[in-house]
Amino acid sequence: MTPTITPLSATGLRTHRDELAALLCDVVDGGSSLGFLAGLGHEEAAAWWDSLLPAVEEGSLALWASRGHDGRIDGTVSWYRETKPNGRHRAELRKLMVHPAARGRGTARALLAEAERAAARAGVVLLFLDTETGSGAEHVYRSAGWTEVGTIPDYATDPAGRLRPTTLFYKHPQE
Repeated sequence: MTPTITPLSATGLRTHRDELAALLCDVVDGGSSLGFLAGLGHEEAAAWWDSLLPAVEEGSLALWASRGHDGRIDGTVSWYRETKPNGRHRAELRKLMVHPAARGRGTARALLAEAERAAARAGVVLLFLDTETGSGAEHVYRSAGWTEVGTIPDYATDPAGRLRPTTLFYKHPQE
């Protein structure tokens, strides 16, 4: 079953904040490296989502959520458009996450494809991202046509606190 992907406005982000916080906690507890350490609490996760509101309201951050067959949010992706005058043509893909129980159903690919199409419609000509080297996400990006740029050692810690390398990718989105 294809997931339902919808954009989240600031109102949607406020409305679904607790559900999004629970998703973030579950994904981090499942071992995904998203900038948080294991044991992430609901309030901390909710505060992180709240911190995105200004960027969503001003339009520099675009955010999508997927819903599984049960109607619950089971994944998200976003991109942040550069606001500096010389970089408004590019955006950083951020926080592609899928609940561990929803993986293997095409959710990550559907979220990624929607974010790419929306970027092209918005005039973004270059998307870029970083992801933990050796993660399942690396395979998703490669198979979706993203180009690997290189690897940076000891870039960030994984949720367990171990230093891990990150791999950089880019793509020219097309509608």
